[in-house]
Amino acid sequence: MGIDIERMRAKLAALKNKGGSNVFWKPQDGEQTIRIVPTADGDPFKEFWFHYNLGSNNGFLSPKKNYGEADPLDEFVRSLFSEGTDDSIKMAKNLMARQRFFAPVLVRGEEDKGVRIWGFGKMAYQQLLELVLNPDYGDITDTDEGTDLVIKYGKAPGDRFPSTNITPRRRTSPLCAEEAGGSDKALEWLENIPDFDGLFERKTPAEVGAMLDEWLAGESGESASSGNTEVEKYSSNETDQVKAAFDDLLQQSA
Repeated sequence: MGIDIERMRAKLAALKNKGGSNVFWKPQDGEQTIRIVPTADGDPFKEFWFHYNLGSNNGFLSPKKNYGEADPLDEFVRSLFSEGTDDSIKMAKNLMARQRFFAPVLVRGEEDKGVRIWGFGKMAYQQLLELVLNPDYGDITDTDEGTDLVIKYGKAPGDRFPSTNITPRRRTSPLCAEEAGGSDKALEWLENIPDFDGLFERKTPAEVGAMLDEWLAGESGESASSGNTEVEKYSSNETDQVKAAFDDLLQQSA
C-alpha cells in the first residue's frame, strides 16, 4: 500500500495550525451545524482558568487553578479580598481567575478544515451537559450513531451580549458519510484533534510574579504622577477592551 497523501496533507495542516488562530472555531451570527468529536479520555469538555486585565497582558492560564502550583497573583487576589474594602474587592474580582470551557468540533460544511476547538461560556456548557446526560440521545459523539448539533448564535434586540442556543438533530448520523470517506476519514479527523495542552501558553509562577510586580510598579507610578487611585486606573476602558478581545477570540460570551 502506498502512502496516503490526503492523510499526510491533513497532518501537515494540523501541525501548522497548532496553537494558531485557525485551531479555534467561533460561530457566526445565524445557524451552523457542528459535531462534537470523541476524545481518547472520554471527556470532550475541557475546562481552563484564565486571569485577565493584568496590565497589557492578554489572558493567561492560572498556575494555581489549572495546575495546583504556587501563584503570586492568586495570593494577591486573596489578600485584596481579605482587606475587605470596596476598592480592594472590586480589584480582586477583576483580577481573579475565570473559568472557560472548550470542546473539539467538526463544523459541517467546513470539514476540509478538520477538527477545531470551540470555546464557550457557562450557559452553553450547561446545555451541552444536559444533552449528554439525556438518555434519549445516547453518546452524541459516537462516530457511527452520534448527533449533530445546530448552533443558533446572535444578539436579540436589546441584548448586550450574543447568546448561544443548541438544538440536537432528530436523527443520528455517522461522523463521516461513506461517500465522503467513511470511517477512514473519521479516523483521520480524530487523529488530528488539536492538542489541548498546547492551546495556550503556560506561564510559570515566577513569570506570573514578574508580571504582577511590573503591573504593581506601573500602578504605583501612575498613582503618584496623576493622583488617580490604582483601582481607577485598573477599571479603565483599556483593560476592559483587552478582556473583551480575548473573550471574543474564544467565544466566551454565551
